[in-house]
Amino acid sequence: MLPEIITEIPGPKSRALAENLHQYESRNITYVSNDFPIFWDRAKNTNVWDVDGNRFLDLTSAFAVSSLGHSCPELITAFNDQSMQLMHGMGDVHPTAQKVNLCKKLSSITFERWTGKSAKTILNSSGSESIESALKTASLATGKSGVISFEGCYHGTGFGSLSAGAMPRFKDPFIKQLSDFGKIVPYGNHGLDQVNDILLNENIGAIIVEPILGRGGKVVPENDFLPSLRNLCDEYNALLIIDEIYTGLNRTGKLFACEHWEVIPDIICLGKALSGGFPISACTGKATIMDHWPESDGEAIHTSTFLGHPAGCAMALASLEIHSDPEISSEVTHKGNLFKELLENIDSALKGSVRGMGLMLGLEIIDHDSKPNGPLASRIIPSALRSGLIILADGPDGHVIALAPSFTITEEEMLFTAQWLEAELKTSS
Repeated sequence: MLPEIITEIPGPKSRALAENLHQYESRNITYVSNDFPIFWDRAKNTNVWDVDGNRFLDLTSAFAVSSLGHSCPELITAFNDQSMQLMHGMGDVHPTAQKVNLCKKLSSITFERWTGKSAKTILNSSGSESIESALKTASLATGKSGVISFEGCYHGTGFGSLSAGAMPRFKDPFIKQLSDFGKIVPYGNHGLDQVNDILLNENIGAIIVEPILGRGGKVVPENDFLPSLRNLCDEYNALLIIDEIYTGLNRTGKLFACEHWEVIPDIICLGKALSGGFPISACTGKATIMDHWPESDGEAIHTSTFLGHPAGCAMALASLEIHSDPEISSEVTHKGNLFKELLENIDSALKGSVRGMGLMLGLEIIDHDSKPNGPLASRIIPSALRSGLIILADGPDGHVIALAPSFTITEEEMLFTAQWLEAELKTSS
């Protein structure tokens, strides 16, 4: 459904909640201003209702988690059925059958499908944790601590993922506490020579990369970028870790984005849409690599309280069953092509490039000198909220309007969004 006309944003209930939250939550977490935030109350497909009863068109799918639509019936059923039977287990001591089933499923849709050989998985609660599982695996498997990562890549905010990350906003405040094992190079082909030099001269065990930049601005690399990284890893006996926490599970029109370039990683990290709404993530790698972890002697050296949570596993299994249908990829490709065309047809001097693949798109906002216009993008976000649209901004300059809606988005909703953006940019000219 299209958004409604909203007379007051935030409404009185959202304002009252914001005042309370600002008093009791760390002030770093939730941005609070005169026109931000709204407080979500319920959601269905592409629509979100706030506590004041306003209905919005969500173009974020809640950080790309609700790919199958908000309140997907199959996922709700999986959660309800499992939670009624068992809400919590002991994932690394006395696990549930759901954990077994999910690890098997992850093997079958990744490395068994790609190579005919099995994979093994470490389950986690967040994307950042899955990255840290991958980094630990690479160190154990190669005996080398160094990791190459790329400018604009975002891998989470844990200390390990920050050390390998490349976004100064998140990294710099803690730089004195972070290890220096991460070596950062430019993203894309113009960084390949540096990758080669670092692999040749330093103690590098892995390259970690997003196949398409997410928070870095929805940047699609050159077609030979990922294949070149694969070849360099093979040449220098390093592991290729592909971070598909954002791009995975049909977001780009393929089950996994690396499949656009027929590149097989050594380790793949998944999260966000994996369960469609429960905190669960996965680090899945070739069995021969994952077996460099020592056999458990009764005390795992890498674990967490909620590892293999039964409800999360049940939802992930239901989600993967849907995502495994090739019609999902076709639908995302079709809708993504249409949405991209609508965005490209926006008539405004402040519209830059349209980036991305599938339903992972970015509209670059520029000034009249064709330079990134982060301040305007920042003004568009609350303006969109007042018009019933939930959007975010990405990119190092915060100038890329990020559009990652649920796959349930309709052509009418995409057309409305493009027309609204065009009108907003004309008003700002």
